[in-house]
Amino acid sequence: MTQPRAGSQSATPNAAAAGGGLRRSLGFTDLVLIAVGTVIGSGIFLVPSVVLRQTGLDPRLALLVWTAAGILSLLGALTYAELGAMRPDAGGLYVYIRDAFGSLTAFLYGWTSFFVIASGSIATLAVAFSGYLSQLVPIGPVGAKLVSVGVIAVTAAVNIAGTRKGATVQNWTTAAKVLTLVSLSGALIALGHHSGASLFAPAIDGGNGAAPRIGAAMIGVLWAYEGWQYVTFCAGETRDPQRVFPRAITVATVGLIVIYLLANIGYMTALGVPAAAASEHVAVDAVRELVGPAAGSIVGTLILVSIFSATNGLMLTAPRMYYAMARDGVFFERLAVISPRTGTPAFAIIAIAVWSALLAVSGTFEQLLTYVVFTGWVFYALGGASVIVLRRKSPHALRPFRVPGYPVTPILFVASAGWLVVDTMLTQPARAALGLGAVLVGTPAFYLWRARSRRGAAVLAPATTPEKRDAPAAS
Repeated sequence: MTQPRAGSQSATPNAAAAGGGLRRSLGFTDLVLIAVGTVIGSGIFLVPSVVLRQTGLDPRLALLVWTAAGILSLLGALTYAELGAMRPDAGGLYVYIRDAFGSLTAFLYGWTSFFVIASGSIATLAVAFSGYLSQLVPIGPVGAKLVSVGVIAVTAAVNIAGTRKGATVQNWTTAAKVLTLVSLSGALIALGHHSGASLFAPAIDGGNGAAPRIGAAMIGVLWAYEGWQYVTFCAGETRDPQRVFPRAITVATVGLIVIYLLANIGYMTALGVPAAAASEHVAVDAVRELVGPAAGSIVGTLILVSIFSATNGLMLTAPRMYYAMARDGVFFERLAVISPRTGTPAFAIIAIAVWSALLAVSGTFEQLLTYVVFTGWVFYALGGASVIVLRRKSPHALRPFRVPGYPVTPILFVASAGWLVVDTMLTQPARAALGLGAVLVGTPAFYLWRARSRRGAAVLAPATTPEKRDAPAAS
């Protein structure tokens, strides 16, 4: 078994607690609901109609795309399961990339996540929350901004108060939205006006252009599944992580595939394929067929719960990466401090909450995400490749879980992530160049932080050396 890196969190719960680190308080159910809740936001209520149009109104191809993208995500989850069991530390994906490809590469991921990807996603969800709320209750432009900031503040406060409290909120909100979404899907399938046989009828607009549309649809659906990797950041707070983490991330991803397929089948059964494809708000229109005018309020409330759950999931998970970066001496030192009262990285949570709120109020998150969010998949691919690199670098490390189908499983996941990145670079080269440039801007910041960390260590070293400490004072 290899020795843990200097400064890494112990895999032993008591050791972590004794060292003032994060407390291991999360179990199997917590991790499953964190992963599912972080992925399901508002996409499943809107994206299916787009996918139907991109696949030539062929329901068979649409369902195949949702299934294939889910399987690719599952391959990634199985790959990360081995890494999470092998390196059950706070920071998850950051730690895997750091150990496989070096500190700079890992830092660039964390840097981009803090300033754009995670913070921009939180801002997007908060603004979407106020947008959907305004459809139910008139709140006005100023009220909408206050609501957005309020959502961020509430989720931050909950997670500062304790990891267990944040996980409990996540459990209840995720369970509520999953049960409601599955129940609605089941009712749409059972009571819909269109038979299940119609889903397997020939395509209305198939033919020669199907392949390009399938590719575009696949990329869009991969985005809809994006987010399950955030649960890796919580491996350092998981009880018995070598056993629990692989099971949880696998079950969560399989569950997402089932939920997404049920929702798609429900929409098409309720509306029929042409109407489902033409709808701009497919979930509302499908439920309206079932319950009438009250559909807007029902689906709107469901989406609000769904968005709040996803926001809380990001606030629960992402700060653990910034904590790990600060602990490594390559980010704001204060973010490595654990609250002695609540056992949470309170300053890391506050930092991401404040920055996300500023993005939400200013509206700049839209421009930032447009250019940078695709770069996250560069790092997801590196995370998948880490399992191959670490098997070579640390062949004798303890691996309680080994990814099945190795090396095909991680290679397929890396290839799918790479495909998404390359497609963006080919179809939107200006956007891709600006996004990659924004990531690389973090390089000088990394060397600045590392230099400061080394200077600090050099200053402290003489004072903490036993010989110096015990030496008699000069006369």
